Amino acid sequence: MTLKQDAIRSGACCQVSRGEKVGMSAPSTGVSAIGSSPETGVMIELSGGRFLMGSDSAESLPHDGEGPVRPVVLSPFHVDETPVTNQAFAAFVKTTGYVTDAERFGWSFVFCSHILSDRFESVVEDTVQAAPWWCMAREAKWNTPEGPGSSIGSRQDHPVVHVSHNDALAYANWAGRRLPTEAEWEYAARGGLVQKAFPWGDTLEQDGVHHCNVWQGTFPSADTAADGYAGTCPVKAFPANTFGLFSMTGNTWEWTADWFAVHHPGSETIDPQGPKQGVDRVVKGGSFLCHASYCNRYRVAARTHNSPDTSTGNIGFRCAR
Repeated sequence: MTLKQDAIRSGACCQVSRGEKVGMSAPSTGVSAIGSSPETGVMIELSGGRFLMGSDSAESLPHDGEGPVRPVVLSPFHVDETPVTNQAFAAFVKTTGYVTDAERFGWSFVFCSHILSDRFESVVEDTVQAAPWWCMAREAKWNTPEGPGSSIGSRQDHPVVHVSHNDALAYANWAGRRLPTEAEWEYAARGGLVQKAFPWGDTLEQDGVHHCNVWQGTFPSADTAADGYAGTCPVKAFPANTFGLFSMTGNTWEWTADWFAVHHPGSETIDPQGPKQGVDRVVKGGSFLCHASYCNRYRVAARTHNSPDTSTGNIGFRCAR
């Protein structure tokens, strides 16, 4: 069984798309936490200012449009301390009765090895030809992330997954928030560091310590889970960056507000918001499926894109204001 549609993004081991063509849809280091409801969590206030966005690193992929490195000035803004959790999203669904895109389609993308072998035939409708580790899983959605028989009972503090860009916008509107722009997301992830690869420095396992949840071993056949996790992990499983923000690297990709484009102004811009329209939205941060041998998009400057209706077991989001 293989999907016939062009469903896999070039070179993106841990990204896959429904392939829909969707049009328009709906450095200072001062930080402080502001009060929020128990449902939506804490936000961190960032002072904004000038920072260097993007990367000219040899590790960047030309078709991703990471470069050139460019000066950006941001106004002060708030951003969620963590990605939106299963617990928070459940409160949103309980209050509003919201139905996600995955539920409307009746399926979502799941990493095949995460589906129990005794359920595989009944759950998996198809696989992606260009990336057979991705399964089109029936009834996979935010609260049954591996399809029927799975649950989020022990994952309340994990990031919600199987949420499309459309779903993320709906939650943000309910919470009185919005999605961060790509520039805001990258500024927040950098934590005040200048042109470092990661929120803590230039080495993935700095001082021999795991700082995030990414693939360990040989992709896609063997994940040793040396960092402690073979799938998503609690949003505060690893230390926060200097700004007090958790899980900015690995764990799950995060939707941003921007439409995807590969050309950027080389001169300084103020509060950039990306193109006014497009086909795909920018996602940032990498996920538990990213590995240097195939996709090293867990660097803070790295970026990729996906259609607004796509949902997978490794894409989540956080909000801004």
